[in-house]
Amino acid sequence: MDAIMSLCKRRGFVFQTSEIYGGINGFWDYGPLGAQLKKNLRDAWWQDVVMNPAWGRKGPNGRPVEMVPVDTCIIQHPKTWEASGHIAGFNDPMCDDKETKQRFRADHLIGAFCRLDDGLGAAISESGVPAFTIVSSTVGEAVSLLTGDKKLRKMMGVGDELEQVGTGEEWKFTYKGKAVIAIFAQVPIDLLKQQTAKVPSPFTGKPGSLTEPRQFNLMFHTFVGANATEDDKAYLRPETAQGIFAQAKNVWDTTRIRVPFGIAQTGKSFRNEVTPRNFTFRSREFEQMEIEFLCHESDALAWYAYWRDWRMEWWKSIGLAGENLILREHAQDELAHYSKATSDIEYRFPFTAPGFGELEGIAYRGNYDLSQHEKFSGVKMSYNDTERGELLPNGQRRGERYIPHVIEPSAGLDRGVLAILCEGYMKDESRPSPEIMKIHPRIAPIKAAIYPLVAKDGMPEVAEKLYEDVRAKFAKIGFIEFDEKQSIGKRYARMDEAGCPYCFTIDGDTLKDQTVTVRERDSGAQQRIGLDKVVTFLDEKLL
Repeated sequence: MDAIMSLCKRRGFVFQTSEIYGGINGFWDYGPLGAQLKKNLRDAWWQDVVMNPAWGRKGPNGRPVEMVPVDTCIIQHPKTWEASGHIAGFNDPMCDDKETKQRFRADHLIGAFCRLDDGLGAAISESGVPAFTIVSSTVGEAVSLLTGDKKLRKMMGVGDELEQVGTGEEWKFTYKGKAVIAIFAQVPIDLLKQQTAKVPSPFTGKPGSLTEPRQFNLMFHTFVGANATEDDKAYLRPETAQGIFAQAKNVWDTTRIRVPFGIAQTGKSFRNEVTPRNFTFRSREFEQMEIEFLCHESDALAWYAYWRDWRMEWWKSIGLAGENLILREHAQDELAHYSKATSDIEYRFPFTAPGFGELEGIAYRGNYDLSQHEKFSGVKMSYNDTERGELLPNGQRRGERYIPHVIEPSAGLDRGVLAILCEGYMKDESRPSPEIMKIHPRIAPIKAAIYPLVAKDGMPEVAEKLYEDVRAKFAKIGFIEFDEKQSIGKRYARMDEAGCPYCFTIDGDTLKDQTVTVRERDSGAQQRIGLDKVVTFLDEKLL
C-alpha cells in the first residue's frame, strides 16, 4: 500500500488536502490524473446506469429498465435526518486514551488473544482480555501493521518473526520472551465496557488508560442564516439517498415514468469518522453513486437479485474481474430491521487482505424510507399504479395505491477509484520503470500518448499532426499526451506509471512508409500500423 500511495503522489493521482499546511486527517484531493480517473469512473457508471440502464437488459418484468437522474442538495431540511434515523442513531462507539489523548473507534480495536505454545492451550492473559491491541478496521490490516512495523512490535513485546499457523487464523511468535499462539479478532464492545481497566492501550501497550466506549454521532453540523441560532442547525448529508427519497413523489408526479423505475444520483457525502484511515478508503468527505429503484412489493426480491447480479458484472467489466472481487450475501443477523436482503460487493484491498472491504452495497430496504418521510412530513408518499388491480369491464385496471418498495445499489466512487488503483498496480523489474498501472482503457485517465522518436528530421511535425487528430476525437474521454523530451524508454515508463494503455511513436520509418509503432502497456509488445489507422485502432480499443 505504501508503494501505491507513493506512486499516486508522484504521478498526480491523489494528494493530501491542504498539504502545504500539514494536511487534515480524512480529506484527500485528486490531482490531474486522479481527477480524470474519477470522472471516467463516474461517467462509466452514469452511462451504464442512467443513459443505458443495465446495458439495455430487460428486467424481471420483461421490459427495459427505466432510470431518471436527480441532483439534490448537500444540506437538507433537518427533519430529513430525523425521519431517516440519522440524528438519533447514526453513531459509532468511540474510546479515548487518557494518557496520549488519542481517539479511536471502539469497534476498530483488534486484540491478540494469546495462549502459550506449550500444547496445553494455557491462556496468557486473564478473563479473555487480549495481550495487546491494535487499531485497524480489519484483522488483515492489524496483522500487516504488526509485521511491518518494528517499533510497534517492540512496544507490544512481540518478536520479529511471526508465522502463520494452519489456515492463517492463528499466528505463532514470541511475546515478552514466551512462545505463544494468538488469534487476532475484534475486541468485543461488552468486554471494553466491563473490563476497561484491563484492556491494553493500542498506543502504549499499557492497560488502564482507555475510557469506556461512548456513542459519537457522525454527522457534520452547520448553521443556516446570517443570524443563526441553535434552532437553525443543519447537517451536511451523510448519504445521498435521503435526497432521492424526499423527491421521489415529485419525480413520479412530473414525469411520465411508471413504477418500476429507478432514480440515480452521484454526489458528495460527509461523515465525521472517528478514525479515518487506509488512504481514501475511509474518509470524512467522499462521493457516492446511488440508485433507489422503486417497485411493487411482490416484485422486489426479483429486482433485488437483478441489481445484485448486474452490479457485480459491472465492476468486473471495468477491470476488477479477478479473485480480489467477491459478492457476499449478508446473514440474517447482519440485516437492518427493515431490510429483507442485502449483499455487498467487496474488494480485497492490500490493507484488508486476506479479508475484503466493501465497495458497494445492494439492499432491499422495503418501503421503510418512504414511509418514514410520509410520517414526518405529513405528505402522502403512496403511488397510484394504474397497471395493477382487478380488470374492469372496459378493459382497464382498477389501479392500486401503495408505497413503493426500494432496492438500493449504493457504490462508493472514491473506493471504486482506490480499488482500480490497487488492482492495476503491478511490478515488472525488466522494464525501465518497474511500476505499472494496468488500468482498464475505458477508465484510464490518459488514453494515448503520441511521441516523435527524436525532436528532429521532421518527426515532431508528423507527431503533432497525429496528436491533433487523436485529440480531436478522444479528448472528451481522457487526456492525449504529447512529449518529445528524454529517451523513448523514459517516456514509456512515465506512461506505464500513469496507466496509459497505448503509445504511438513516430520514427524514421514513418517518413518512408507512413507507419507508426504502437506500444501496448500491459505486455510491452509493439507492432506497426498505418499512420492513417491510429484513430480507427483507438476507436476499437477505447469506445
